[in-house]
Amino acid sequence: MTTHPLPAVLFGAFDRHNFGDLLFPHVAARLLAARGDRAVQMAGLAARDLRAQGGHRVTPLVQLRDAAFDLIHVGGEILSCDAWDAAVMLQSPADAQRIIASQRHARLEWAQRVLGMRDLAPYVASKRTVPGAAHVAFHAVGGVELDERPGALRDEVLARLASADAVSVRDVHTQRLLAKSGVEARLAPDNALLVAELFGDTIREHAAHGAVARIREAAPRGYLAVQFNATFGDDATLARIAAQLDHVADAHDLAVVFFRAGAAPWHDDLSCLQRTAARMRAPRVQMLGSLNIWDICALIAGSRAYLGSSLHGRIIAMAYALPRVNLLHDQDFARPCKQLAFAETWEDAIPSGAFNATHAPAAVRVGEIADGIDAALSVPSARLTRLAARLATLCRDAFQTVVPVTG
Repeated sequence: MTTHPLPAVLFGAFDRHNFGDLLFPHVAARLLAARGDRAVQMAGLAARDLRAQGGHRVTPLVQLRDAAFDLIHVGGEILSCDAWDAAVMLQSPADAQRIIASQRHARLEWAQRVLGMRDLAPYVASKRTVPGAAHVAFHAVGGVELDERPGALRDEVLARLASADAVSVRDVHTQRLLAKSGVEARLAPDNALLVAELFGDTIREHAAHGAVARIREAAPRGYLAVQFNATFGDDATLARIAAQLDHVADAHDLAVVFFRAGAAPWHDDLSCLQRTAARMRAPRVQMLGSLNIWDICALIAGSRAYLGSSLHGRIIAMAYALPRVNLLHDQDFARPCKQLAFAETWEDAIPSGAFNATHAPAAVRVGEIADGIDAALSVPSARLTRLAARLATLCRDAFQTVVPVTG
């Protein structure tokens, strides 16, 4: 008798525009397809169609009525994402500002009404909350701030992880937090590290045509790919960033190309990047207007180096064996943050300072941008290439371990 694998439901925050979240289901679906014929469906918290940006058509998880399926959480910093944050990030930027201003009280109640569920951590599901789930897996998820969340949310997350069939996390910090509470989780690199290997043809196609091709033609000596979120948006900080980037452009004869890694609320603000560009003196400053994730991948892949606040800007640079430095605030070095947790788990990197020819900083403060890029560009390319190949292998192996083959 021939058995057929259960349908797979890939669940995550790919119902809003954030670079990494939109990449996860592509990678997971491709890895599942390599095992054979298996139905795959994308689920989030809201019905969305992000195919125009390179994403997927997404169905709300609460609407799935299949008799049995494998439920696979496919990455992201989902363990510490509460209902309020999730609901706001599903709004348009204009609506989000209005909602944040008006919902000063009863935020949880508003969020639960919007999401149609009473979960405190809505991107963390279980067999109890999703009756059709025959097998529940968490793959390469993160939650570095889980200890800082309210006790009721932590308890909900830990109980659902404890009842799961398989759990892997993408950084040692999250692994240790869970272990303290009795939840054993494997370590697995973020699946976006497989983007270069699995989607290289798509990315090369986007590099050869359209906006990215024009940027590359206008920067024959190479460019620095730069992105940062709206928390850096005050005038004084933007002026300091502009001065640092001018120094990098002059020292390394590079163009500077700005891009957004996320357009959902609390992500990147185009006006911040434009205001920074307007303050720069460097002769070759450009802006990638496209929000298509394959254009973003192509831009990073074709760069000399990446600088930014996005973890997945860093991860795509890692996949392409390129120099990379995250840009963080002072307070990010004093508390857990996902960028440092990931880099310190998988890279031979130091948090900040003490730049030299053998170590690039994992991240820098605004005033350290020029020195950080100098250090990153000095790391031997062979070392970056070896690390990219090793992590791609680890990604494949970890996915096979956590995600089931069912019949």
